[in-house]
Amino acid sequence: MKTQELKGALRDLLKELRAEMRARFNRHVSAQDLLSDRWETAREHGFGEGSSCYNNVLILGDVTVGASTWIGPNVILDGSGGLTVGSHCDISAGAQLYSHHTVKRVTSMGEAPVEYAPTVIGDGVYIGPNAVIQKGVTVGDRAVIGAMSFVNRDVPPGVMVCGVPARVVPRSDQMDEG
Repeated sequence: MKTQELKGALRDLLKELRAEMRARFNRHVSAQDLLSDRWETAREHGFGEGSSCYNNVLILGDVTVGASTWIGPNVILDGSGGLTVGSHCDISAGAQLYSHHTVKRVTSMGEAPVEYAPTVIGDGVYIGPNAVIQKGVTVGDRAVIGAMSFVNRDVPPGVMVCGVPARVVPRSDQMDEG
């Protein structure tokens, strides 16, 4: 088959897959996510039963993910210093979870080493879109991390943090409890 014929066949396949995705889920995803299966990607990385992980997620080093965790598109899971994510978590699009940084190595002109520290995300944690979790942070069970927050210290269980740097705020899903 000639190159142009292959390109035409691929375009036709993508068009058919996009129509199916639109009909089933009313969404558009990248070509790579049309050609892959999120649950299969999670299984290939040894993530827990029922977890899903978009194909375009960057996964580095030692990353452990529990059961029934959803990992959205364009996420960074940096396990170079060890990253553990619990069960029943949602990690929203663009979130970045780090377990290393190179600040001292760079500012020392290569004399200092890269710094590593394990990062731990508990069970039932929601991490909002584009949130950044710094190396060495532990996020407690059932915590909520607001969109675009920078988390540079441990987060207690059950609280909501938002902002840059992230600070504890009242949880809207608990305001009516009492």
